[in-house]
Amino acid sequence: MTVTPEALEQARALLADFPVVDGHNDLPWALREQVTYDLDARDIAADQSAHLHTDLARLRAGGVGAQFWSVYVRSDMAGDTAVSATLEQIDCVDQLIARHPADLRAALTAADMEAARAEGRIASLKGAEGGHSINNSLATLRALYALGVRYMTLTHNDNIAWADSATDEPGVGGLSAFGREVVREMNREGMLVDLSHVAATTMRAALDVSEAPVIFSHSSSRAVCDHPRNIPDDVLARLSGNGGVAMATFVPKFVLQAAVDWTAAADENLRAHGFHHLDTSPEAMKLHRAFEEARPRPIATAATVADHLDHMREVAGVDHIGIGGDYDGTAFTPDGLDDVSGYPNLIAELVTRGWSRDDLAKLTWRNAVRVLGDAESVARDLQGRRGPSNATLEQLDA
Repeated sequence: MTVTPEALEQARALLADFPVVDGHNDLPWALREQVTYDLDARDIAADQSAHLHTDLARLRAGGVGAQFWSVYVRSDMAGDTAVSATLEQIDCVDQLIARHPADLRAALTAADMEAARAEGRIASLKGAEGGHSINNSLATLRALYALGVRYMTLTHNDNIAWADSATDEPGVGGLSAFGREVVREMNREGMLVDLSHVAATTMRAALDVSEAPVIFSHSSSRAVCDHPRNIPDDVLARLSGNGGVAMATFVPKFVLQAAVDWTAAADENLRAHGFHHLDTSPEAMKLHRAFEEARPRPIATAATVADHLDHMREVAGVDHIGIGGDYDGTAFTPDGLDDVSGYPNLIAELVTRGWSRDDLAKLTWRNAVRVLGDAESVARDLQGRRGPSNATLEQLDA
C-alpha cells in the first residue's frame, strides 16, 4: 500500500493537534557513551544526525509532543553502582531540560503534559529501565520517584533477584514476594509499572497484582513477530481490564521475523570478536557493517510497524495502544522511521489503512496522557489508605 502526499499531509495535521507521546528514547545513555555527558559536544540544538537519532529539530519535524527519556543503565551494573549510574542519567535529562527551556519542559504529571502541549514545548518525563536501578530498596524506588522518574521497567535483559526477564532463563517464576511488593509500592507512589523486557510470566504476575494501569514502553506483538521481547495476545487482551497501554516499538529485530534471525547471527558475530552484543561503539559498528555487507540485513518499514499496531488494536483495543520507538537505543531502524523525524510516515501509513482521526489521536497522545493520570488517581487513593512500605528482599523472599 503506497502512502500518498495527501495521507502524509493528514498525518502532519493530526500531529499538530495530537503530537506523539513516545514511551522510550535512550538519548541519555548515548550521551553517556559517546561524550561522557559533554552536552556541548553533542548539542541537540544542532544537527546531530551524524551521531544520534535525536535532536530538537528532528523531534519537532517528527511531531513529538512528549518524550519519556530512558534513564537506563546496563543490567550488568549491580548494587550501588547501578543506583549511581541511574542518578547520573537522571541528571543528564535535567541538564537537557535546563539547557533548552524553549523546547523542553519537565513533566511530572498528566496535567504537566497537557500544559507543555499548550505551550508548544516537548513534555520531558523520565523512565528507569530495569529494577536493578533500585538495588532491592523500596526507599530508593521512592527517591527515584521524587527525582521525577515516572515509570520503571521491572527488568532489562537479565533477571534480577525479584523478577524474570524475557531474555534470561526463568528464575523466580515471574515475580517473587518482594517483586509483588515493588509493584504495590509503585502503585502507591504513582510510578507506572513498565512491562517491556520482562518475561511473559512476569507480565501476568504484575497484572495480577497491580491496582493501577501498566504500560509497555517499547514492545510489539508476539503474534506478529515471535520474539520474547514482544507481548503475547493473552496479555494484550488483559489491558482493557487493567487500563494499561502497550507502546509499539520500531526495533527491526523485534518487529520483523527475518530480522530476528539475522540479528541472532549478527550478535553472535559481535560476541565472537569480543564485543557485547549491544555495543554501538564505532569499532563494534564497523564490525556490524562488515557483517551486513556479507549478509544483507532484512529491512523493516513503517508498514511493518503498522502491522503490529493493527493487531494490537484488534486484541487490546484502540484505547490501549501507543508508540515507543526506542531511538538511540538500537543500531538499526526501519526504512521511513530512520530517526525521531519519522513518526509522520507511520501515521500516514495508518491513515492509508483507514484509521480514524480519533483513533490516531488516542494512539499518539490521549492514551499515554490518560494512563499517567489514572496512575496518579490510584496513588492518591492508596496513599490515603496505607503508608510507605519498608519491606526488604530478605524479609519477603527468605
